[in-house]
Amino acid sequence: MTLLLDLLRHGETELGGGLRGSLDDALTPKGWEQMHAAVVNQGPWDRVVSSPLQRCARFAEALGARLDVPVSLEKDLQELHFGAWEGQSAAALMETDAEGLGLFWADPYRFTPPGGEPVCDFSDRVLGAVARLHQACAGERVLLVSHGGVMRLLLARARGLPREQLLNVEVAHGGLFSLQVGAEGALKEGV
Repeated sequence: MTLLLDLLRHGETELGGGLRGSLDDALTPKGWEQMHAAVVNQGPWDRVVSSPLQRCARFAEALGARLDVPVSLEKDLQELHFGAWEGQSAAALMETDAEGLGLFWADPYRFTPPGGEPVCDFSDRVLGAVARLHQACAGERVLLVSHGGVMRLLLARARGLPREQLLNVEVAHGGLFSLQVGAEGALKEGV
């Protein structure tokens, strides 16, 4: 049986752009607006599943309460941990670690930011969480509130992109995408 999975990226955060990773900053008022605008006339959802980081979880909890659907937090749907790069912008990294940043952008699976989480490990944890979600919620429509990296990974797989193109997938703040999760974790974009 298929799981219909709508992916919603968190909105703008208080500490601004850059690599947020495991930093736990809150949404700005604009970030809340971006997320509210994304879900207008969408759904209905049987449940909401969210990253536990507050930029996702606070919105998921508020939406779940408003829609009267269950909300659960899933730690394996957190963003990639960027290690020493956390909180830094690409412009700042161009000045301090241009070579590393270039290697990461060229193939994030082959280069790990200093002290960061390897993308292979990130992929395993995210895909494991989606597989568990499919097993528990097949036949349902679920809203997954998460991060740019999580969504890029799932969309790249659904689109059949080579792994080197992971970071080429565009996911704006408040972006909403739909996937079908089938048997054996097969991902297909659209509903």
